[in-house]
Amino acid sequence: MASKVRLYLDHPLGEGQLVPLSREQAHYLFGVMRLGVGTMLSLINGRAGEWDAEVVEAGKHKGVLSCKSQTKDHRDPPDLWLLFAPIRKDRMMFLVEKVTELGAGVLQPVQTQFTNHADRVRMDKMQAHVIEAVEQCGATAVPDVRAPLKLGALLHDWPEDRPLYFCDEAAVDRSAGFADVAPASKAAILIGPEGGFAPDERAQLLAFPHAQTIGLGPRILRAETAAIAALTLWQAACGDWPR
Repeated sequence: MASKVRLYLDHPLGEGQLVPLSREQAHYLFGVMRLGVGTMLSLINGRAGEWDAEVVEAGKHKGVLSCKSQTKDHRDPPDLWLLFAPIRKDRMMFLVEKVTELGAGVLQPVQTQFTNHADRVRMDKMQAHVIEAVEQCGATAVPDVRAPLKLGALLHDWPEDRPLYFCDEAAVDRSAGFADVAPASKAAILIGPEGGFAPDERAQLLAFPHAQTIGLGPRILRAETAAIAALTLWQAACGDWPR
């Protein structure tokens, strides 16, 4: 029987491995999804690929699964960081979900001078949305969700071997995308805040030796739209999409 449910859990996976469920996981599988003993589902833990597992115990508040066979090898996403200024909760969760589906390997909130919601970043909520997106999109790795950093601190400790692509809203007259960017093993894309970058921040980025300005077309995009557009263009030019 084909798997109907895909579940992430932080537990070793392997042939014959028994996996106990938490109260919340048991409620989801048996109370919400109405699974029963003998039902097959898919398991991932972000490290061991994807496994078919069978429900061997199903209770109201607990349960046990048994791993049967591996259905996918583990595959890391591209070594791509998405750096973004926090925005309103609903829009930020949409951003987090979609960039996870698009293959970002690291999600890094960045506080800028015009960031309005830096104090409202809920790491637990971001992590939960990332995991839900991974479960739904068929990925086997979970992106690294990092705590917010101020832009200056981020640039101060920037790794010298990682290109930084700065999506500059002032570059609307430039051609969109990464057509002139050579495929790289690692990269980072920076999306600005709703109010744009302050003049001194933009000057700092333009002078930053590891940064390259990227245009996203002739219209100014909302932050979540810019993130999706930028990752789509990068994947098409440099990422792990078939070409």
